[in-house]
Amino acid sequence: MQIPLTMQKNEMRLDPLTEAWTIFSEARAARPAFGSVRKEAEERPLPDPFVAGREQFAPHTLHTASEHGDWKVRVVPNRAPALRVEGDPTRHAEGFYDRMDGVGAHEVIIEAPGEQALEDLSLHDIEKVIGAWKIRMVDLMRDPRMRSFAVVKNVGHAAGGLTNHAVSQLLAMAVIHPVLKTKLTIARHFFEQKKRSIFEDILSEEVRTGTRLVYENNGFAVFCPYASRAPFEMAIYPKRQCPDFHGLSDQEMAQLADALRNALRKLSIAVGHPPYNLMLFTAPTRTQRHDHWTTIERDFRWHIEIVPRLQHFGGFELGTGCWVNSVWPETAAEYLRGVELEE
Repeated sequence: MQIPLTMQKNEMRLDPLTEAWTIFSEARAARPAFGSVRKEAEERPLPDPFVAGREQFAPHTLHTASEHGDWKVRVVPNRAPALRVEGDPTRHAEGFYDRMDGVGAHEVIIEAPGEQALEDLSLHDIEKVIGAWKIRMVDLMRDPRMRSFAVVKNVGHAAGGLTNHAVSQLLAMAVIHPVLKTKLTIARHFFEQKKRSIFEDILSEEVRTGTRLVYENNGFAVFCPYASRAPFEMAIYPKRQCPDFHGLSDQEMAQLADALRNALRKLSIAVGHPPYNLMLFTAPTRTQRHDHWTTIERDFRWHIEIVPRLQHFGGFELGTGCWVNSVWPETAAEYLRGVELEE
């Protein structure tokens, strides 16, 4: 697919939520480095341990959503966890440095019993996936050591996906991870200065202008961020102010399933099933001690980011902290809005 380009200039844009710069330059446009994830499955077929009937490969079930006696969604422990429940989350000094045990949890959400992609599931089944994220997050919150939680989905080898099956991962950490901490700090500072949420301002601007809006329903808006880091990057914001993903109502779960399916289907059709990373950001647990997240109920809002992996990230990005993007978000959003979806 030929990625649409319209602007004949270079431009730098600041992401108000992370204060990171993106450089837009058509001179950096090139044929996508990574192809369709569907072709990956055809070219490098691997035994799928997650399909129904192979439960022996992941026998320990943490959660199941079933229908008519068959499971639709399963949650199992990650067999190679980045973090483990066992350990002590206390920091210890080691000379000049600090260290602590890698305490946390790392779970795999098997999103379908068959080989369908997440966006190819029915809305009812996508709701079950979202429900599994919520249920397992609430359960892990019972451990007072856990402070921050994240859902990540890696699709395709270029995005770090190790299986062709539709899976996502839930991570719980005994610390507030740096990306979330940056967003929390910026949101708090913005609220202190302007007495309103930065998320509300971003959402209001995107809905008002409509130039970067991809899809919306009564509960959610999907848009290409103003300072998109990658071609066809999208964000999904809830319209109701709520810092915690687990605060989703049943109605909002149905609305989120609709927004998520539309976003992923449009992306798959527009760019030919690209590899991508999906990341869900939610507020950390609040401790009994007084800390500086005192306005979090009003200043922070949980949200989802979808970043296609169409090109390599190189030394420029790593060395400067700036992103380089060859497709303006207005162009990407217009293209995505024009994608017709079949039911």
